[in-house]
Amino acid sequence: MSVMFGPASAELEPGARNAVEVCLGIQPGERVALIADRASAAVAASIAAALDQVGASYEGVLIEDVTSRPMTGAPPAVLAALERADAGILCVQPEQGELGARMAIVAVVERRAIRYAHMVGVTPQIMKQGMRADYRLVDQLSQRLCERMPRASHLRVTTAGGTALTATFDPALTWVKTSGLINTRYWSNLPAGEVFTTPLSVDGVFVCDGTAGDYFGPKYGDLRASPLTLEIAGGRLQSAHSDRKDLEQEFWEYCHTDEYSNRVGELAFGTNIALEEMIGVLLQDEKIPGVHLAFGDPYGSQTGAPWKSRTHIDVLTRGCDVWIDEEAVIENGRYLMSRFGL
Repeated sequence: MSVMFGPASAELEPGARNAVEVCLGIQPGERVALIADRASAAVAASIAAALDQVGASYEGVLIEDVTSRPMTGAPPAVLAALERADAGILCVQPEQGELGARMAIVAVVERRAIRYAHMVGVTPQIMKQGMRADYRLVDQLSQRLCERMPRASHLRVTTAGGTALTATFDPALTWVKTSGLINTRYWSNLPAGEVFTTPLSVDGVFVCDGTAGDYFGPKYGDLRASPLTLEIAGGRLQSAHSDRKDLEQEFWEYCHTDEYSNRVGELAFGTNIALEEMIGVLLQDEKIPGVHLAFGDPYGSQTGAPWKSRTHIDVLTRGCDVWIDEEAVIENGRYLMSRFGL
């Protein structure tokens, strides 16, 4: 039992062991910074138990003990724990205005080049679903995409819900694999299963009828009943429309926070083939097989994109059909695994 986070749950144990032993590869004697908020304490307790089982030590930090919410900056206690750690894990629920604080946490991770799991929005349900994936198979699929996409001239995505777009790519920018097998070069969300880059251009219509990122997910939930239709040209957001005018206005304002908030900073494949249905939580939903976008910061430290933004918001669409250079690779949200030799 973790004194700080409470008792561990047996039903969360398989996912927690997957995170600690397979994804992060924690070894006996390593020191781990385990940072969580009260809403995520059950998940943190299961991870603490898994760390105990492998013989690693951890320094636990409960967010509410060291700062108020929403966090206006990265708490010094959190940064100090990461400075002392061989690996880090962040289990928190996103609150409006906290993106900057989380980016500051990630900056320490990247500077120190430690293995790091970013579990923003994690729930017990996710621990029993996405965190039980066979991450070695997810990694194989992700690797095949990483090898193929640098040679691709374009990507086409359509959905029954109205998405119809084409993307092109800059060969100078990197395709990044966050497949769940975490190393010191690339930190990763968990649950994992993503391959992403900063596209050269995106043109067409993207219908967000799934989950939206940052605090929009907790605030607005699953957008199936009130989709957000986004028109994009030259990689920039041109218009946003929804029956929910409060969502439409807030999304538009968010995407005009700074010079690059309306630019597509990320185009990503979801590669967690263990997932079939969206649950309304971005952390897991963005890993579902298909293609999604994010406006704002391009994670330039990973992709090599030379620009930055203070914002980053993912938008997800359901049931993708995807073509790489006109070869079908995903049909109605399912990978055609034989096209990747799997």
